[in-house]
Amino acid sequence: MGIQIISISHKIAPLAVRELFAFTQEQQDSIMKKMIAHLEVTECVVLSTCNRTEVYVYADSDSTGNVYRIMEEVLLQEAGAEDVEEIGDYLLFYHGKKAIHHLFQVASGLDSMVIGEDQILGQVKTAHKNAREIGTTGVFLNTFFRMAITASKKVKTDTDLSRTSVSTATLALKVAEEKLGTLTGKKLMIIGATGKIGGIVLMNAMSGYDAEIYVTTRSNKVISTKHGQDDFIMIEYEDRYEYLDQMDVVISATASPHYTLTFNKMKKQLVTEKTRVFVDLAVPMDIDSKIDTIEQCFYFNIDDFTRIAIENNQKKMMEAEVASTILGEYELQFEQWMVFQKSLSIMNNVRDNFMKVTEHKGVEKAFDHLFYWVRENNTPEDLEIFFKCLDH
Repeated sequence: MGIQIISISHKIAPLAVRELFAFTQEQQDSIMKKMIAHLEVTECVVLSTCNRTEVYVYADSDSTGNVYRIMEEVLLQEAGAEDVEEIGDYLLFYHGKKAIHHLFQVASGLDSMVIGEDQILGQVKTAHKNAREIGTTGVFLNTFFRMAITASKKVKTDTDLSRTSVSTATLALKVAEEKLGTLTGKKLMIIGATGKIGGIVLMNAMSGYDAEIYVTTRSNKVISTKHGQDDFIMIEYEDRYEYLDQMDVVISATASPHYTLTFNKMKKQLVTEKTRVFVDLAVPMDIDSKIDTIEQCFYFNIDDFTRIAIENNQKKMMEAEVASTILGEYELQFEQWMVFQKSLSIMNNVRDNFMKVTEHKGVEKAFDHLFYWVRENNTPEDLEIFFKCLDH
């Protein structure tokens, strides 16, 4: 019995594979409900972001392989990926200590493409909240996620990781600036600014760049920021193609299952010769990648940020070591809690027997009886550990 994880992430899975597992909230709920419908699994949480999709379960079963088989079957069915060639090569499995370590690394941003990125902690919180709301979590995963979140908050306050954080949202503006030389005076369109990542792009663009910003909106939906709406121009989502020729940079970050910008419509609109940068932060992709076949048009998706991410990560390695030490302490606390939690019935039995012996023969005999039982039921090595613990 214990915690097990199946993961598809940026570590080994290319964007084309991750797109298959970019589940809607309805699909995530379906996976969680299907998992706990199996007798072997009692709790389940699904975490789905642009760079990873992971299923966390607590299983009473001692058959780790059988639980993995169930997890893989449910996951691939929901993605419609059962017949995808060599799909198993992109699945990572974690169990026991490795599973515990993995969530703490993920929640703190140490497992992210950009080390220390801010968005993942909120995404972990949301995943746990969603699972609680539909009733697929219990004492083990609730405690597991709460402690991972608490540890990650400690990392944010006690290290400089978050204070020097570079997210995919900020990288989007950096690659645009690289290609154009400057964003000052450039026209920037953001599609999906009401979403979390798109909202961060908008805030970063307004606070760090002197660009002329255009934001698409549906049905006159109000977009509010602490800077005020005068810092950008709102245009109807349906009119986005009409503004395209003016733009120097287009960044799209929606949750749409379809393209927000298709190649043929873009090609028809782009008549002015100038350098343009298209950045796609969505999974599944928002922008047809064939746009880079048009002269002077540059296209980037989240997998293209690897080089910048590596440079950023190298600067953060010392802070990451401090963060790992903090996380290690919380991981140990959770492991200790979990051993106790799983041993409650044993402790209750020992307590009941101790009280019975005490009642008939006194406390001294009860202790003698307990130590004799410990001696007869443990190896010499385990006995040494037991008495060493008592000596502290």
